[in-house]
Amino acid sequence: MPVAKPESSDSRVIAHVDMDCFYVQVEQRKQPQLRGLPTAVVQYNEWKGGALIAVSYEARKFGVKRSMRGEEAKEVCPQVQLVQVPVARGKADLSGYRNAGSEVVSILARRGRCERASIDEVYLDLTDAAEMMLADNPPQGMETIDEEALKSHILGLNNEDGNDVKENVRKWIHRHNADHRDKLLACGILIVAELRMQVLKETEFTCSAGIAHNKMLAKLASGMNKPAQQTVVPFSSVKGLLDTLPIRKMKQLGGKLGISLQMDMGVNTVGDLLQFPEEKLQERYGINTGTWLWNIARGISGEEVEGRLLPKSHGSGKTFPGPRALKTVPAVQHWLNQLCEELSERLCSDLDQNKRIAHTLTLHARAYKSSDSDSQKKFPSKSCPLRYGTAKIQEDAFNLFQAGLREYIGFYGGKTQGSHCSGWGITSLSVSASKIVPIPSGTCSIAKYFQGQSTSHFSSMQSSDNLNTEATLSLPSGLLAFLIIFWPCL
Repeated sequence: MPVAKPESSDSRVIAHVDMDCFYVQVEQRKQPQLRGLPTAVVQYNEWKGGALIAVSYEARKFGVKRSMRGEEAKEVCPQVQLVQVPVARGKADLSGYRNAGSEVVSILARRGRCERASIDEVYLDLTDAAEMMLADNPPQGMETIDEEALKSHILGLNNEDGNDVKENVRKWIHRHNADHRDKLLACGILIVAELRMQVLKETEFTCSAGIAHNKMLAKLASGMNKPAQQTVVPFSSVKGLLDTLPIRKMKQLGGKLGISLQMDMGVNTVGDLLQFPEEKLQERYGINTGTWLWNIARGISGEEVEGRLLPKSHGSGKTFPGPRALKTVPAVQHWLNQLCEELSERLCSDLDQNKRIAHTLTLHARAYKSSDSDSQKKFPSKSCPLRYGTAKIQEDAFNLFQAGLREYIGFYGGKTQGSHCSGWGITSLSVSASKIVPIPSGTCSIAKYFQGQSTSHFSSMQSSDNLNTEATLSLPSGLLAFLIIFWPCL
């Protein structure tokens, strides 16, 4: 029988699973001879050997850091193995890493509601699984506990009594007098340890995890003991964790809000927030943000695990630092075409494999002006309804860029057209597709779903006994198959 969810958020069991140096692990699986060697994955370009995007723990011991370039890493650690990210369309191709991440997600989703937060991190709501275990086979009565579970780090657990650390973990899990919340966490320890071992067995990847009563605490815990370990935050240890935690380490407090808390309120740790009444925080930062700050100081977060195995959006981007900045419209259009081609491929794959469609196309850019008097002025992001087909996405993205550039340059009265530099440069360019939803059920509605954005295509089809080649070229293969087979439904 399904188990009802506890009403109290303190009774949830949430895990945050974080893959260890994931890009490195993916490359090591392809090249097993790299295992155990100091290794870094580099996104290559001509300047100083490219930027490091992942560094193995072996390389970190020699002082190699992600902030380094390839040449710097070689200076610090001459034996470091630099593996280049695959390149497609003149930019990094991350599809192999995304696919590897999907392997992990499919395993983790077997035991609970799963939210894929990024290529290499996942949230799991294990409340139902923990409740079932507690009812059917409670840890308190287990004669043997898996070795991996006994390696868990339990915050607040006193290991100064002379006992073996694993023995103390065993006693904590076996406690009969524990409250319901801790008994659920004990179940979570066993479930997560089992899942991590299953990931290792099926994919050869190690991962670390945080286990707590909400997403915020689970994410904080997952990075505390790495690699290939798990950390648990009992309710009784929340205050001790947050009292001394620098606010910059808390999600959403690393930017302007965190700076304001430090400069205006004298808040340096999350625990420092406890001195302020909720009304004071609301008065200073607004009702919603003030309440949120009051809650996180106490480890309270009601954010749900969304139950999402697939990404919320698709994107493709590239940076053009320093002298590589794009300074002409044709140069921007060339790279936009490359980015849109990749985006279109991913959208078609999503449609074919997952029967999902995106609604919104967005363009983001970073720019500079040679004679900037206002360096804070940002290149405006622009969005429009997304039309499927590579050529259409390229056309719409270019129109969005031109609109953004006119607005950006308008502040300075510069030119937006032509092949010559007009005093502006683009240092970052990206396109993304969002508001992705499943195609409505029913074959008739599938075709009608696209009728609005492709009226001319449908009209040309209706006027001919055969599908018009020009009209169908821009349609995704999955949609085209639906239309060919089910066109009479329209």
